[in-house]
Amino acid sequence: MKIILDAMGTDNFPDPEISGAVMAAQSDGIEVILVGNEAVLQPKLHAAGGANLPITIHNASQVLEMTDKPVEATRKKPDNSMAVGMHLLEKGEGAAFVTMGNSGAAMFNASRILRVRGIRPALAVPLPARNGSKFIVIDNGANVECRPEHLVQFAKMGSVYAQKYLHIAQPRVGLLANGEEEGKGNALVKETHPLMKADTTIHFVGNIEPKEAFAGDVDVLVTDGFTGNIMLKTTETVALMIYGFLKEALTTNLISTLGALLIKPALKPMKSMLDPNEIGAAPLLGVNGLVFIGHGRSDADAVAGALRSASKLAASGILEQMQKVIAEILE
Repeated sequence: MKIILDAMGTDNFPDPEISGAVMAAQSDGIEVILVGNEAVLQPKLHAAGGANLPITIHNASQVLEMTDKPVEATRKKPDNSMAVGMHLLEKGEGAAFVTMGNSGAAMFNASRILRVRGIRPALAVPLPARNGSKFIVIDNGANVECRPEHLVQFAKMGSVYAQKYLHIAQPRVGLLANGEEEGKGNALVKETHPLMKADTTIHFVGNIEPKEAFAGDVDVLVTDGFTGNIMLKTTETVALMIYGFLKEALTTNLISTLGALLIKPALKPMKSMLDPNEIGAAPLLGVNGLVFIGHGRSDADAVAGALRSASKLAASGILEQMQKVIAEILE
């Protein structure tokens, strides 16, 4: 099973991509196809110790920068590493495609190359909940403007992802709102609620506030991309801030530092749950293939995490089940 990696995606490409690929290949035996400028990648891969690992290079002469406008840049740079990698996925050269590049360009290229007509692609991101559980937030930025039927699609696709990623047979689906009552929310939420309630293929549990989501009362939390992206960024920022406050408080003096050493083992699981590098990248559901999009600021650990996530999800058979659900939606 090969994973295709855009080697020119991060802010500091291609070093994080190469190091991450080497880490994933060494620790998990993942086969990686690095897509990018071969003249640049080959000596760096050799220097990183990747010569005898299952890592190959597929040449792509152009790079999409973070500042590029997706549509214009894709037309001017047809041989960019992102598009070339997605075409390899389309041809079946790999089981999944991972990029840490321009997210707008990634979604544009995925919709262009791997498009499924009638389906609105959405980003699905796992977030930590109480007692070590997780829940899936969908959408997280792919769609700023949504219609009620799009949110129903997100619920169906998010349920499949939760089944495979969280190993839950019948995921509980909630609709993000500012209150639990059925009449709460903006126009989009109010119009979506009865559609989800009437759909027997969704285990809909009603409107969900963020506090209930983080309490573990839902497995899939559905919202539009604008709201979901703000929720994700706010959650990440607050979590890191609290962890920073805690770390500072535990190192103010000798006594607190000694106490910190005693509780350090207990804090490791918490840090792991809050660390975006553990997942690395989020899947873009609703396209004809497994596409994962990560942060441009990703380091080698995040790239390796993304490759592991992509490999595990590809092996789970999610693509076949997702295609079945998509076919049912289109009917």
